[in-house]
Amino acid sequence: RRFGITSGNLNPATGETIGTIPISTKDDVQNAITKSVEAQATSWSSTPLSERIALLKKGCQMLSQTSEELATLITQEMGKPITESRQEVAGAMDQDDYLDLIAKANEDEQYDHGQSIVIRDPMGVVAVISPWNFPCDEILLLALPALAAGNTVIVKPSEVTPLVGAKTVEAVSSVLPPGVLQLVQGDGTVGSWLVESDGVDMVAMTGSTAVGKNIMESCASNFKRLVLELGGKDPMVVFADADLDLAASDAVRNSLSNTGQICCSVERVYVDQSIQEDFEQKVVEIAQTYKVGNGLEEGCKVGPLVSTMQRDRVDAQVDAALTHGAKLLYKSSLPESAPEGSSFAPVTVLGGIHQNMDIQKHETFGPVVSIGTFDGSEDEGARLANDTEYGLASCVYTTDDAKATRVARRIRSGQVGINCHPFNNASSNCPWVGHKTSGFGYHSGWDGWRQFSVPKSLVFAVSSEET
Repeated sequence: RRFGITSGNLNPATGETIGTIPISTKDDVQNAITKSVEAQATSWSSTPLSERIALLKKGCQMLSQTSEELATLITQEMGKPITESRQEVAGAMDQDDYLDLIAKANEDEQYDHGQSIVIRDPMGVVAVISPWNFPCDEILLLALPALAAGNTVIVKPSEVTPLVGAKTVEAVSSVLPPGVLQLVQGDGTVGSWLVESDGVDMVAMTGSTAVGKNIMESCASNFKRLVLELGGKDPMVVFADADLDLAASDAVRNSLSNTGQICCSVERVYVDQSIQEDFEQKVVEIAQTYKVGNGLEEGCKVGPLVSTMQRDRVDAQVDAALTHGAKLLYKSSLPESAPEGSSFAPVTVLGGIHQNMDIQKHETFGPVVSIGTFDGSEDEGARLANDTEYGLASCVYTTDDAKATRVARRIRSGQVGINCHPFNNASSNCPWVGHKTSGFGYHSGWDGWRQFSVPKSLVFAVSSEET
């Protein structure tokens, strides 16, 4: 996708080029860093917190001026159904309450009647490296708390969704002082120039575990602060006493949403073997209602995968599972008129999945519901859920709240949904955390927002009269 100094990005539903964007040179990146350092030191960090929050609210509201255009562009660049794109943009525009919470996390705290005050210092310049699967929302998820804390930010969006990245940054930055929020474009080479620069004080990235490891290595020499949300292979444990209609519906929805291209998608379903047949039948019936097609078509529930490369990876993983004994319970049709170069993949439901299969070990990132069984015990449910290098999100389904809580406490992941998925139901105050290789640092919630600043204690002498 890189052609000299410009890059062309493709519509995964048609294989056609959507547009081209200029690739940032090394000098462009350095100029952006220089401007960020100056803006952070001379104006933004000294702007009162309340004023920074007000400007950021206004910047997010600017997205409303081109909301439908932006939603359409999301679908064209990465394929998700237009209904999901519209939801993403609507959430990006409506950040007032969220920013109010971020503001509270950055306020001074007084102790011992004001004798000690904890304030928060910004890091300086933060590089935000955002993914393609939520190309608008993820930029703001990382940039807003960084900016609110008094940092300046340079965004490098995914090279797969550069146009959405540009429009998002352009809208928000239009109301901010010069140099506070900037954009660079390109692939991993451009990202490495940002990460390795001495002018960048912190890196916040959402992406693969492999890329996260590379960033950690690059940042180790000068102790850059990091927030990394990385890969997942998220389990769903369904006990015999679960509401099977709810569990089956959630298994399908949370495996297929965004065409399965979410780091916290349900990718491993473990169902009590005593209810396996009933559960699988319900899953298939629901999966049959998910139509695959161009995301711009109303009624489409599953768009194309982001690229033909990703489609081929998913196909290979499914084929390997079937070769090693998995059962094909359902496979949808593809659009009859799918053009050459498109990257549609069928909705697939697999049964008979075992732990030694590749599909249980590595991210699928595709429209696949993978179902295995367990003996119904709490010990086995927790053991299988933890049998992975990842630890992002998990789900437990049972009508016994005490049992659900016991199992949830034993699962090593950052968030566990009980009869729900945490991605859709967690409070805004909850941090989003990756255990094991699913992350380093964390974002969101009180704990996550404070990752973008450093606490500093102001301690006043106690007068002799007070002692």
